[in-house]
Amino acid sequence: MNDQILQSADDERYRATTLIRRLLTEQGLVHWKKYAVAFTLMAISAACTALSAYLIGDVINQAYVNRNLPGIVILGGITAALFAVKGVATYGHSVMLSHIGNRIIANNQRAVFAKLLSEGLRFFSDRHSTEFIARLSTGAASATQVINLLVVSFGRDLLSLIGLIIVMVVQDPLMSFFSFIVAPPAFLILRKLIRRIYAIARTQFHGGTRILETLQETLQGIRIVKAFTLEDTMRERFDRNVAAVEHEANKMARVGARASPLMETLGGCAIAIAITYGGYRVIDTGATPGQFFSFITAFLLAYEPAKRLARLNIELNSALVGVRVLFEVIDSPPTEPSDLNMPALKVGTARLELEDVHFHYRSDESILRGMSFVAEPGMLTALVGPSGGGKSTVFSLIMRFYDTERGKLTIDGQDISAVSRHSLRQNIAYVGQDVFLFRGTVRENIAFGKPGASEDEIVAAAKAAYAHDFITTFPRGYDTPVGEHGLQLSGGQRQRVAIARALIKNAPIILLDEATAALDSESELQVREAMEHLCKGKTTLAIAHRLHTISHADRIYVVEDGRAVESGRHDELLSKDGRYAAFYRLQLKQQEARPQAEPAPAMS
Repeated sequence: MNDQILQSADDERYRATTLIRRLLTEQGLVHWKKYAVAFTLMAISAACTALSAYLIGDVINQAYVNRNLPGIVILGGITAALFAVKGVATYGHSVMLSHIGNRIIANNQRAVFAKLLSEGLRFFSDRHSTEFIARLSTGAASATQVINLLVVSFGRDLLSLIGLIIVMVVQDPLMSFFSFIVAPPAFLILRKLIRRIYAIARTQFHGGTRILETLQETLQGIRIVKAFTLEDTMRERFDRNVAAVEHEANKMARVGARASPLMETLGGCAIAIAITYGGYRVIDTGATPGQFFSFITAFLLAYEPAKRLARLNIELNSALVGVRVLFEVIDSPPTEPSDLNMPALKVGTARLELEDVHFHYRSDESILRGMSFVAEPGMLTALVGPSGGGKSTVFSLIMRFYDTERGKLTIDGQDISAVSRHSLRQNIAYVGQDVFLFRGTVRENIAFGKPGASEDEIVAAAKAAYAHDFITTFPRGYDTPVGEHGLQLSGGQRQRVAIARALIKNAPIILLDEATAALDSESELQVREAMEHLCKGKTTLAIAHRLHTISHADRIYVVEDGRAVESGRHDELLSKDGRYAAFYRLQLKQQEARPQAEPAPAMS
């Protein structure tokens, strides 16, 4: 996992106090008016709780000392009104906090998604997609959890505690002092649990990510799992990850629950002291029983908010793990920063040229070593050669998924590194061997090539891609769902939908990355006819392993070891009897050795 986004827990930016301050200033203050309303409602609820505890003393005195039934009825009515007001206030602040929390979650999810869209392919190459799913869901929810913990703790618990302490002090100041001498040792012991809680929560997060990773890979690769009878292997891997998370969850339960026996024991001691001293006051000093009951009621009501406040630091540190993983993504410098301030690409004839281009993915492995060639306007230029020679890398550089290290790549004389990526990619249509269709309908997938396209444009593109006929045979026609990754369609159907998507874009430059390699002969013929419509009058660059598919190309470049080592038309290259001719003869031999119905194999 890249160090760019994984920061140490000791990093100043991700300390608990820094994260809390950042959450409150960046996300909490935006909603300060709504938080003020919620805080006011919590104050009303706390006041009702404290007044109820205070009134219990008057009820006891009216019943047992004054024998005043009308007074008891009045106090009963006041108590009922207090609880009704408390219920309404509790409902109000709960709904208000939920609305604010949902908005914060939504904004954080948008921020993470927007940040991921600003990253280049290199950023994702050594990560699994489930990492970002976990960061998106856990991190966004944790931000709301932390803010709500703080607001509820200070608005509901602290105000309730203050109100109840006031009642206790009014009833008996000395007994109040002795009741709270147990608080300091409780806080000292709880502090020691915080670092342990953080470490366990971090481990739980990464364990949960591994569970999602195994689940996603198993479902997406279910054909391979079934074909290679990997059910037991994947089940074992999944069980191992689940067991690890279960172990950490049990550990979290033990460590987190250690506060409970401590608080219960200390609370019991405090209550025992209060009861003993209160009884002494009533029996030997003549204090009214109402004072005693009011104090005990306030003390018992104060116990729960006091316990929640004592655990606040533990719960905060557990939730802050999610906030850290959220901000680690948001804070990392974008690997593909916005360049909309750069000039747009102006395409005329769409002449594409590579001049002495060098590139490598890893420092010890060069992929392109001085690649140079020209794709002339309106013509089909093909790249052929052994796997690993750099053909697909050329496409990645043309679309600026990566930037060249040396050399220059130009379109109509304009260096593509000096124009905005958006304008560059708008002028390129890409069809690859591994077609990716989005979950949705056939219509939606075609329209992705031109957002806002009319129905007539979509149908015209489908007809040109030889897709209209098979689409109309579906019961729902263009509204037919394609399924996840387009798996509801055959390989040839997916390819033709992808070509329709490229056609509707009407880009001046076409990139075809072995677009027919995975198809049978009949589907290949249909797709090739569709591609002829796509490429007509466009600057087209095609990668091919089956040499017969590009024999009609205007120019063929043989790419080997990161360079274009031969170029020419099909017949010219055969007459040279060089690398291209050797590849061609090898494929002919392999094809002759196979049944004629089978397509020619890809070069290895």
